[in-house]
Amino acid sequence: MNKADAIAALATAPGRAAIGIVRVSGTDLEQLVCGIAGRALPPRQATFTDFLGGDGTILDSGIALYFPAPHSYTGEDVLELQGHGGPAVLGMVLQRCVALGARLAHPGEFSQRAYLNGKLDLAQAESVADLIEASTEAAAFAALRSLKGEFSAAVQQVGSDITDLRIFLEAGIDFPEDTNHENDDATLRTRVKQLRAEVVRIAKLAAAGSRLRNGVHAVILGQPNVGKSTLLNCLAREDIAIVTPIPGTTRDTVGVDIAVRGVPIHLTDTAGLRKTDDLVELEGISRTWRTAEASQVALLVFDARVGRTQADDEILARLPSSTWKLAVANKIDMAERPPGVLIRDGLVEVAVSAKSGAGIDLLCQSLVDVIGGIATQEGAFMARERHLEALRSATIHLEAGLLTNQAEVLAEELRLARVALGAIIGDLVPDDLLGQIFSRFCIGK
Repeated sequence: MNKADAIAALATAPGRAAIGIVRVSGTDLEQLVCGIAGRALPPRQATFTDFLGGDGTILDSGIALYFPAPHSYTGEDVLELQGHGGPAVLGMVLQRCVALGARLAHPGEFSQRAYLNGKLDLAQAESVADLIEASTEAAAFAALRSLKGEFSAAVQQVGSDITDLRIFLEAGIDFPEDTNHENDDATLRTRVKQLRAEVVRIAKLAAAGSRLRNGVHAVILGQPNVGKSTLLNCLAREDIAIVTPIPGTTRDTVGVDIAVRGVPIHLTDTAGLRKTDDLVELEGISRTWRTAEASQVALLVFDARVGRTQADDEILARLPSSTWKLAVANKIDMAERPPGVLIRDGLVEVAVSAKSGAGIDLLCQSLVDVIGGIATQEGAFMARERHLEALRSATIHLEAGLLTNQAEVLAEELRLARVALGAIIGDLVPDDLLGQIFSRFCIGK
């Protein structure tokens, strides 16, 4: 990338609005600033001015903000023009910036320049997009923690500790006559265990943030006429699925996005599972199992008046072992049973009435507990799959280091663990990976 190359883009969403912003970043923007504002602008001060065309025509009037390098978002000179939010007027202002020497920015190019100029590390840059795309308050707070550098600081600290331990170890390899092997071996093993525990702790916080970012796919399963569709409507607080007293009403999957305790959940209602010769119902059941196999959480619903049956247990047995499972005893209003939570046969069971709403708060709490979000959500870091993979890799290398008695092997495993962690914040990241990361950002960010 040529740093002298000025870039310009809309920093606000396309469409009509009261205010729209055109953003420009580059080196030595004074001439461009004077070309569109008709004068030099004081640094970091909001200035009301006309935005001028090439022949002096007034294109718009608004607020201009000029941030000389390096005190800007990108680390370069940055100009922000805040005018009226109509597509036509914003287009004219943007084209004027292009006529003055800027080019249209690529998606995420402003944040990419901020990363390349040392204003943000890679994890912080990614959290910019995550903050914009956050669908719940919890996700937004997690993204903000990462943007403020909490995730990066935790990774940098454990990475630095790994490097310090590796220096200590290699000093013993190079100067064995100055080393108390018995004490140092015990110290090394203790320190590696501590480092592994810290990486695992960070990984748990990152996994919670990943769930906040990506959401969890949950499926409602059960036999016909146990209230699955009513439960979907209750959790969605909207009449999404058709409800009738006729068993087998639901023939297809019906999905809705909800938020439970701040965790985004993609919830899918499915056809009742039973033996049938009806071709349409058979197709619905087939789709039910395909959805169940692709989901991370399964809510098995059964009639509280009947209790969990062998058929229900057979449904549970068919689910993948990796699926989080939760039993829901529905229709307690008809069974004269109070709402509550108990553990039955190792499975969390929540008694609810989807019709009246009794016990639904308990179900929501149990659902978040089952997927593991409640324990770490408060300190969650917004994380992506590549972050989780790097943390898994670092953990594997530290565990491999604990299994060896050779100092040289341990030193290499520590080095590999540090390299894995470095990839999170952008140490030695390939250019093609950077391109993939920033290409998913919106233009203007």
